Amino acid sequence: MYGYFLCHAKNYIFVETLYIYFDMKTHYSFLLTFIALSSFVLLSCTSATKTKDVSSEWIPLFNENSLDDWTVKITGYEVGDNYANTFRMEDGVLKVRYDEGYDTFENRFGHLFYKDAFSHYKLRLEYRFVGEQCPGAPGWAFRNSGIMLHGQLPESMDVDQDFPVSIEFQLLGSDSTRSQVTGSVCTPGTNIVIDGELILDHCTQSSSDFFMDDQWVTAEVEVRGNEVIKHIINGDTVMVYSKPQLDDRDPNYEKMLLFNNEEKMLSSGTISLQSEGHPCDFRNVEIMVLEE
Repeated sequence: MYGYFLCHAKNYIFVETLYIYFDMKTHYSFLLTFIALSSFVLLSCTSATKTKDVSSEWIPLFNENSLDDWTVKITGYEVGDNYANTFRMEDGVLKVRYDEGYDTFENRFGHLFYKDAFSHYKLRLEYRFVGEQCPGAPGWAFRNSGIMLHGQLPESMDVDQDFPVSIEFQLLGSDSTRSQVTGSVCTPGTNIVIDGELILDHCTQSSSDFFMDDQWVTAEVEVRGNEVIKHIINGDTVMVYSKPQLDDRDPNYEKMLLFNNEEKMLSSGTISLQSEGHPCDFRNVEIMVLEE
């Protein structure tokens, strides 16, 4: 998103300079020069802000035993501080745990961000919930995690910010005490459109089944820029929406407009995985970049 803003600013200064120059010189040849140079700048900026190359292959996003290429941001801590080893890789599994320094959760929500931003892609992974919820975690976070899409950069988050401005593919689990559908959508700092209607509710429930106890569940998301996003659980499409956009009711709205090249609509952004207070595992996290 920083790249979008910088290109926008450079292009504005360059075109404004040419405009003044053209205003002083009214000859037709200067008009042609103006058009040609403006087109060059626009194409250069477009090229500079492209995401990853298109691939027909699934590409793993984790090394087997490290968090290389990922950045941690936990509420109340600086970017990169993996407080109490919250996120850890063991035997090819990303584990979210609270056993090394969480006497109580204290709203220390965490997000693990991949290094690159994406626009058109498929992402899939397997997840499960294990063990007991961390003491002090909110009731609504029971067997609760998520995949954050079209998100802001971790470096742009305030130290005490709970969640990145993003679209959340919500991951929920069930047990004998509580039944919860998974694959729903939540919108921290954003809104979406479903069946032509702008949705202002924070969360919208999916049509998924219940998945009990500690079983592995496959979650897949297909993201087509600002056009359409589909949530898929174990091969079934359970949620479809479109036109993800910034929410002007959010206190970070003006800041996010700046980072998003003054555009309200979201067409790309970061991907991150959540820590919301219940131990969980992720494995086989893969991406396929699609043609725009």
